[in-house]
Amino acid sequence: METSPGSAPAGEPTSYAAAETPTARSHWAAGRPPVRAWLQPALIALVVVAAFVSCYVGLQRDPQPHRVPLAVAGPGLSHEIRQALGDTVDVHPMADAPAARDAVQRHDVVAALSADGPDRLRLEIAGAAGTSTTSAVKSLVGAYAHGAGRHVVTDDVVPLTRFDARGLAGFYMAFGVTLAGFVLGSNALVLANVLHLRHRFWLLGGASLAIGTVAAVIAGPVMGAVPAPLVPLTATLTLLAAAAAFTTKLLGTYLGPIGVPVSTLLLLTVGNATSGASVGADLLPSAAHAVSALLPPGAAVRTITDLSYFNGSHAAVPVITLALWAGVAAILLALRPRMTRRRTVGTATTS
Repeated sequence: METSPGSAPAGEPTSYAAAETPTARSHWAAGRPPVRAWLQPALIALVVVAAFVSCYVGLQRDPQPHRVPLAVAGPGLSHEIRQALGDTVDVHPMADAPAARDAVQRHDVVAALSADGPDRLRLEIAGAAGTSTTSAVKSLVGAYAHGAGRHVVTDDVVPLTRFDARGLAGFYMAFGVTLAGFVLGSNALVLANVLHLRHRFWLLGGASLAIGTVAAVIAGPVMGAVPAPLVPLTATLTLLAAAAAFTTKLLGTYLGPIGVPVSTLLLLTVGNATSGASVGADLLPSAAHAVSALLPPGAAVRTITDLSYFNGSHAAVPVITLALWAGVAAILLALRPRMTRRRTVGTATTS
């Protein structure tokens, strides 16, 4: 249902600020602000800061490897590694060292281990998989080698670009695009009495494309920190911005004043903290690992990494995840006026 500018459609708030109720007005008239006016913003701020600090500090406090994918050449060595390292690694037995190296370069595993003489081991890592993950693998293999009296030689077969030595460019780019999409969606909430619904959709879609393009150009060709092909990278970041924008607008529309803080927790706090960049996904606790790839920031970081260093070998699933977030949120927003109209008609019929 479309409305003329100046009037908000049924079921859609003109602002994400709480509406002023008659009770609130009476309190103000008596010179006494309502208790909710004091408590709600303070409690929301406390929840946000507690969640942010808990996620970012807590996840980095004591990361532990769990089933980190490791290719191991040779049945004998595979059995020894499985026995020695247990559930900390997920051993992928390979016929020989070249096959194990290929698995690393396809991003099927994060490292490959093979015998390199009677008392030497060769560990081939993908530095692009993240410094926290590769450091954990080197530590685990080093402990095994020390106990077995063997020496380890390490090679980085998929190194990070020179302008992204710490491997965090993809994370910061995804964080910035998510933040921009969140701000876009938040501002769109106050435009219900200014723009038609379809115009707000055009605004969200067009601005998401602009956000994705600007971020991709700056991080890619301009700074050289993200070596992904420009067009696929732009498409990925556009989907991320759209997912954040439409989801923020959806939550604000359906949940009212609490919607924007919920979006803050979901996208900017939990989503970015569990994205697998600052702390590798294989080092996250089970619950964080489970949601990591399902939230837009985690899906975007995985796609950026695959496009940049692994020829997009595993990019399809996270791209679909981003598209689903944006598409489902847009559909639910489009259905909101119709659902509200039906509810209003049903109420009028029964009264």
